[in-house]
Amino acid sequence: MRINQKIFLQFGICIILFGLIGILINNLTINLIRTGLGFNFSWLSQAASFALAEHPLPYTPSNSYAWALVIGWLNSLKVIVSSLILATFLGTLIGFARTGKNSLLGLISAGYITIIRQTPLLLQLMFWYFVGFLGLTNNMVIKVNNIFNISNQGIEFSGLTFSSEFLALLLGLSIFTSAYIAEVIRGGILAVPRGQWEAFRSLGLSERKGLIRIIIPQALPAIIPGLTSQYLNLAKNSTLAIAVGYSDIYAINDTIINQTGRAIECFIILLVSFLLLNLLITNTMEIINILILKSRKYN
Repeated sequence: MRINQKIFLQFGICIILFGLIGILINNLTINLIRTGLGFNFSWLSQAASFALAEHPLPYTPSNSYAWALVIGWLNSLKVIVSSLILATFLGTLIGFARTGKNSLLGLISAGYITIIRQTPLLLQLMFWYFVGFLGLTNNMVIKVNNIFNISNQGIEFSGLTFSSEFLALLLGLSIFTSAYIAEVIRGGILAVPRGQWEAFRSLGLSERKGLIRIIIPQALPAIIPGLTSQYLNLAKNSTLAIAVGYSDIYAINDTIINQTGRAIECFIILLVSFLLLNLLITNTMEIINILILKSRKYN
């Protein structure tokens, strides 16, 4: 009797889900008919007719919408990958300081985590953009040994130029995410039994060597899942680039929607793009986690 009840319950849930999907598809069809736009992607070959302030590959307004989206996706990947690396580095340092024996470093790191986590990311992005870079006047250029040039346009370093929009987004995402990564690191380290700390100390290992050789390898399985979540959040938070004028895929999609009215198609492109990116991040971290577990098993 219980088995039949479970089957009927599952069947009922499926009917409700398919019914909701059917209603959504019906509403979408009606709205498309009303707008007279239909549903197609032929507009991707049309000229974009708008300029992009930042493009890693050659781009002009005469290029197609499809190429503009490719440029936007490359811009998104550039800031996401850079932020992942910087956020991991900062978060690891702060997490170590949070669990270390130095009381001053522990207090500073705790204050850093508290302030960053309690402040909205959008506000932090605005701070770095308007105060950090645009706060410099047009004629103000800070030079460091003719290698570093800092102005309200960004930073020029050894022939490489990083715009103020990119840097504001990079700093905002990295610092915001690093505070959460620091707590993930701290939680993973504290999850290691206290006896392991006493064991490496009894062997005469220094705190640094014991942390690297003994504690961190055991903490990684507890750290990886939380780290994956923060990486996924960072990738999704990168869409706030529109707030500082950075030409990522979301900002370019927004411009295309305003020009063509193709909201449904643009939303699908965004959905697929971030779905593939998040699946790549998740699977990569899962592979790393499996390799760590295997290495521990054989050791």
